[in-house]
Formats: sequence, C-alpha cells, structure tokens
Amino acid sequence: MKITAVHTSMLRVPNNPPVSTYYRENRYVVARIQTDEGLEGLGYTMLVGGAGAEAVRAYLETSLAPQLIGENPLHVGLLWQKMYDTDRGIRKKGIPVYAISALDIGLWDLLGKSMDRPVWQLLGACAEKIPVYGSGGFLSYSVDQIVKEAEGFLGLGCRHYKMKIGLPRLMENVERVRAVRKALGDDVELLVDANQRWDVATHLKVGRRLEEFDLFWYEEPVLADNIAQCAEVARALRIPIATGENEYTRYGFRDLIEQKAARYLNPDIHRCGGIGELVKISHLAAAYDLPIAPHLVPELSIHVMVSIPNAALVEVLAGSPSELWREPVEVVRGMMAAPNRPGHGMEFSADAIKRYAE
Repeated sequence: MKITAVHTSMLRVPNNPPVSTYYRENRYVVARIQTDEGLEGLGYTMLVGGAGAEAVRAYLETSLAPQLIGENPLHVGLLWQKMYDTDRGIRKKGIPVYAISALDIGLWDLLGKSMDRPVWQLLGACAEKIPVYGSGGFLSYSVDQIVKEAEGFLGLGCRHYKMKIGLPRLMENVERVRAVRKALGDDVELLVDANQRWDVATHLKVGRRLEEFDLFWYEEPVLADNIAQCAEVARALRIPIATGENEYTRYGFRDLIEQKAARYLNPDIHRCGGIGELVKISHLAAAYDLPIAPHLVPELSIHVMVSIPNAALVEVLAGSPSELWREPVEVVRGMMAAPNRPGHGMEFSADAIKRYAE
C-alpha cells in the first residue's frame, strides 16, 4: 500500500456556552490521507480560538505532506520520525507539532482500517473504560451556574468536576471554590484550573487558602513556557499540580518530569505529536508513577487511555458540540469506552461539514 495524496480542509466551529465566553470558535485543520488501495485515513487537529490554523495547514501542506507521498502508510513510526526530522531549522514546538499530530492521527486511522481493528486494540488494551471528569466552571459563570453545570455532570455519573480560577479579586476565587465545595459536598472530587494566570507569589497566596478544600488538582498555574516556576508552585502547595496541555513531544514532558513540575500530566493529542507520541509520553510518565489525564479531544485520547497502565481521567468539556460527529463518544455511568470501529472510529458528520467548512 502506498500513500497517493493528502487532501486538506478546514472547519470553523462555533463554541457553545460557557466556552464561547472565552473563545467564540475553534478551527479544525483536517487531513485526509489517501492510498492506492482505496483506504483513507482521517487526521485532524483543533486550534482553540482558531488562531494559527492557516499556519498549521500551510506547514502541513508544504513541509510534511510531500514527505508522505509514495510511502507505506502502515510504517507509522517511521513516517512520524521522517516528519519530525524534515526541518531541523524549526524547533518542534507549536505549529509544526500541531501539523505532525494531525497526520499521525490520520496514519493510525489508516493502520486500524487496514487491519479492520480499532486503534486501542492495536495498542494493547489495559482497560475497557476510563473515568470522565466534567470540565467547565468558567469565570463568566456565577456560583449558581457552576453548581448547576456540575450537577449535570454528576447526573451522568461523573465524580470529578473542574472549575476555573483567575478572577482579579483574589479572594473571590477562594470564596467561589468554597461555595462550590459546600454545594457539591465532600464526595465529589473538585479540580481547579488557572489557565496560566498569575505569578508564583499570587498562586502561593491563593493556593494555600484553597488547600482546606481537599482539591484533586490545581492546573496550569503559570505560563507553560516557564517550567521552573511551575515546579516552584508544585513544591510549595499541598495540592497536586497538573499541567502539560501546552507542552510538545516526549522531550517537553521529560523536562516537566525531571523538574518535578507536576503530579498529573495533561498532554493534548493534537499538540503533543499525535497518537504514537501520546503513547510514548504516557510510558515515560509511567516510569515515574505519574498519571495521565489528557487535555480535551476525548474521542481520540480514549484509545491511548484504555491502553496504558497510568490512565487517570478523560476530560469532557461542557457545551461540546455533539453534532460535529457522525457517531460521538458517550459518557455512560461516568465512564467512557473507546469506539469499537476500525481505525480511530471518528468521522465528521455530513451536516457539520456542510455548516462549518471554510
């Protein structure tokens, strides 16, 4: 089997509340990898807020796709390395890795389809289902809105819920967490996410006041580029730190691990290098007894999560558009199972393509 073409397209998908209060839309860069045997692999990457999508598509089309033409698509690892090695003049952070991730996802989809097996079976399953955490609690919401949203996730059987912190009046964040903890009770695991806001001193001031609420984790406290500062926060707080959604490849996660910057790692399959690289990151973390809880993209990440020994949680974002997919993944009794269809098992719905294609 040989790759004959890589066709790209883009989708502009509006966000629903509460995400729309942060980002009006997300944009998808889609790559369809075609072969001489008629099989097609679907790869895609999502850019939250949409910025940079054109650059990812351009890099994918001009620098990466030509490296795949004429190659055997079943040699997924070889092709990932070929793409990674293509341009030594651009460090593999940001745009290049978004593009590599999209093509790697498409190659794994092809591999599974060629063998009539879902990706998670090719990776070697460790579990059938993974617990889901509900994610939302945006700063634009009142406490009552946050509690109502959390109760919706509890109704699905989820026992973990994440809310945002980062309001400029620091003690208001503490009082919001206090109120949500009181409303939900002690049986629900509560997570907070700072989304790279504040400096170390501010996190120590707020974080120490949040320790009394027995939080499951405290996510992405400082700029993702500043691993040393994240490690400083991790050393100072009794709440476990989680980070990694804005980190790239196993090398970036090696640095997080070596500096002891987090006790939970949150790689994003669209940013970290794709399916194969998420597996490598997970195995690296397992050697240090660090759990993996991927950022977003549960429909793809679940294939890896059921295939590793250190899977913690899968994130489902409030307001995620289910109409995007022909067959969306589901949360059943607070758990998610991987699609049991060949490849990664996902395809954009005809309606989504019609409505959102650029």
